Amino acid sequence: MADSPAPAPIEPHGHLWLSVAGQSLGGRGRFALLGLIDACGSISQAAKRMGMTYKNAWDAVDAMNTAAGEPLVARTVGGRGGGGAQLTERGRQLIRHFEQLEREHRLFLHTLQSRPGLGDDLALIRRIGMVTSARNQFHGHVRGIVAGAVNDEVLLEVAPGLQVVATITHDSVRSLGLEVGTPAFALVKASSVIVASDVEGARYSARNRFAGTVARISQGAVNDEIVVDVGNACSMVAIITRESTRALGLEPGAAATVLFKASSVIVGVPH
Repeated sequence: MADSPAPAPIEPHGHLWLSVAGQSLGGRGRFALLGLIDACGSISQAAKRMGMTYKNAWDAVDAMNTAAGEPLVARTVGGRGGGGAQLTERGRQLIRHFEQLEREHRLFLHTLQSRPGLGDDLALIRRIGMVTSARNQFHGHVRGIVAGAVNDEVLLEVAPGLQVVATITHDSVRSLGLEVGTPAFALVKASSVIVASDVEGARYSARNRFAGTVARISQGAVNDEIVVDVGNACSMVAIITRESTRALGLEPGAAATVLFKASSVIVGVPH
């Protein structure tokens, strides 16, 4: 199998935005509008060049004037030419300071990017911020792919000694670019997780089986949410009926095993 291409470097990005006493003054877009008003001598012309409506441009100017507590744009009215607009000295000063702050901001991001270990931490921050409807999320790397007649079996190592098996189609493996070593994540809905209290001598068709202890139970009117600590700082969430919770004798600290089918696992790759 061909070597995986080197991952593209992770780069920090950010937008500078100013506020005054909790009121939004604006970011690059609003200050660009101010600069165009100064260059054109007209709010309508500046709005056209920004791709904004005249009303939206004036709304932005009003918001900036209000936040600043003094006029940043002075409007002149009258004459057959219809008047115009010009920046006050305070408006020009703010543009200069904003441009200076933007330069410092870009320098800060460049310095931040050069710090060792930043890429790993940014990847973790991105994973923490990922929002899905699946309660169970595992992040790791592909450790093996077994081709089948229709579907492929993908083995993800999500923690030392903890592996998740997923069954997905050939097309999905190709479209996701999955190869050994590829970063990937696995999603499993809580409703797809089976909880057992005693599996001694039992055999199951579910390919994924993790033993652990019940960390906590959140009771509902009909169903309970069971969180099982499976080690390596990983936990699994299952939704089962309250009757099942009682029948299995589940309580915090009790031994429990979680099971889920390989076909219940959704595999994805980070951007």
